[in-house]
Amino acid sequence: MAATPSLGGIGGSREYNMARPEKIRLGEILVRQQMLTEAQLMAALDEQKRTGKKLGRVFIDSGYVKEDQISEALARQLNIPFINLKLYNLKPDLVHALPETQARRFRALVLEDRGSAYLVGMADPTDLFAYDELVRLLKRDIELAVVNEGELLQAVDRTYRRTGEITDLARVLEQELGEVNLDFGAMGGETTQEDAPVVKLLQTIFEDAVQVRASDIHIEPQETRLHVRFRIDGVLHLQTETDLKIATALALRLKLVSGLDISEKRLPQDGRFNIKIRNQTVDVRISTMPTQYGESVVMRLLTQGGGVLELERLGMPPAMLASFRQVIRRPHGLVVVTGPTGSGKTTTLYAALSEVNSPERKIITVEDPVEYRLKGINQVQVNEKIDLSFARVLRSALRQDPDVILVGEMRDQETAQIGMRAAMTGHLVFSTLHTNDAMSTPLRLVDMGVPRYMVATSLQAVLAQRLVRVVCENCSAPYTPQPHEIEWLRIDLADKAEQHEYRYGRGCNHCNGTGFQGRRGVYEMLEMNTELLDAINHHDPAHFIKVARKAMGNQTLRHHAMNLVLVGKTTIGEAMRISNMVDE
Repeated sequence: MAATPSLGGIGGSREYNMARPEKIRLGEILVRQQMLTEAQLMAALDEQKRTGKKLGRVFIDSGYVKEDQISEALARQLNIPFINLKLYNLKPDLVHALPETQARRFRALVLEDRGSAYLVGMADPTDLFAYDELVRLLKRDIELAVVNEGELLQAVDRTYRRTGEITDLARVLEQELGEVNLDFGAMGGETTQEDAPVVKLLQTIFEDAVQVRASDIHIEPQETRLHVRFRIDGVLHLQTETDLKIATALALRLKLVSGLDISEKRLPQDGRFNIKIRNQTVDVRISTMPTQYGESVVMRLLTQGGGVLELERLGMPPAMLASFRQVIRRPHGLVVVTGPTGSGKTTTLYAALSEVNSPERKIITVEDPVEYRLKGINQVQVNEKIDLSFARVLRSALRQDPDVILVGEMRDQETAQIGMRAAMTGHLVFSTLHTNDAMSTPLRLVDMGVPRYMVATSLQAVLAQRLVRVVCENCSAPYTPQPHEIEWLRIDLADKAEQHEYRYGRGCNHCNGTGFQGRRGVYEMLEMNTELLDAINHHDPAHFIKVARKAMGNQTLRHHAMNLVLVGKTTIGEAMRISNMVDE
């Protein structure tokens, strides 16, 4: 059948002939189009036999070709369009014409309704079985386009939300609670209760949270309704609102699986449990708190399968990255990363650990909880319930002959002093602290009761950081600043504030209408020098701040955020938020 795709400039305006596709050999296509050598093809075929991977994935993992190149080669061979889903605005109602299970199974998305046929994007348009099944399921002729598999799976995650399913399951649970007295104890026991409404509802909530990259789930009883909210890119979004009567059932089930006291509803409790979502294990930290209308439950989601970022990918300014690298390669001393909860401190520290990790070095981490898994290091999770505290584990760790120690957080004077003594006695120590900025951190350590001489002797550098939301590339548009934003910009840009072009996100299906997609770090670093070492021993804290401000110059959180605004990576509002947090 012939069709002229209306792709808005993507793929051109030529005619595409697409009947049922023929089975073709990907390797032969790439060799014919001179994107692959015969030797590479033979090596890839051997690797495929050995591992069982798809041949296309072997080509990509081996570095022979990129995913875009494979997709474009298939499009040329089949004379069909290649569609870049990053630039394509999906219509959720149309996408849902194909159930999510089949969309994932056949790696396919419905892109357009052309009346007599659907335009369907497929990662592998040569899959004849998938083609026949799609025609059967959609009950319509289909025309094919090639899309990247990675982009397709991301689009599936964005588009197939669980909101309707969660609402329906909540309603079923509400009806059951109104009809019978459920045995909640049995739900948390060793019996398999996967079909119980409360279990299915929670499983679906977790699946949806992981799908949209939520860092936290909030279950909050209000006066008449129960709110379920997700924190995505640092901002809370309402997922669903349902009847208040199911709040107790949800809290009880979560307390059971995390080993908390189900009879205690008057006191806050903390716990953790693991849950499996789509073949990846998620570590869930749970906190319950009694409120006026019931127990509020907040859960932090930590994906154990998440890889450790490299230092280059954190987004530090090049000069700061070079200085930070020099600091972490020193044989001893204390390096502190500071910032509020959820600002990416652990990610930065693990990137640093990954940089210094080698067979010649013994690394021990003391954390609550262990958020990343890093090969070749010894990780210890503290447990206050059995008196396995930071200080106690740290004292024992020093007897394990380590070269590098990571202390998850310096929570008190004892932990800080032990860490600093370790830094003074030939160990490289990484840790975190909650302070507003880099300049105030040495003074905070002194306020905690650590002797000034110890701070001056052991502290090598302080890295302060925040996270700002990144403008969505798919809906980025020029932005005219408001008068109060112009005044804020003039502090740094003076009369040039109105001469720059600023950006914002209008909102699209790629960013769930928020205008933002993902976050990136904003940094400042204070590296201790002779002048600062003298200033820390001065009796007046203002003197140290003055010297530190001079040492840092323009390398501050505010200036880094401003630079991201000027290159269109984030909005003025996000930069102002960072500045206000620091100014406080």
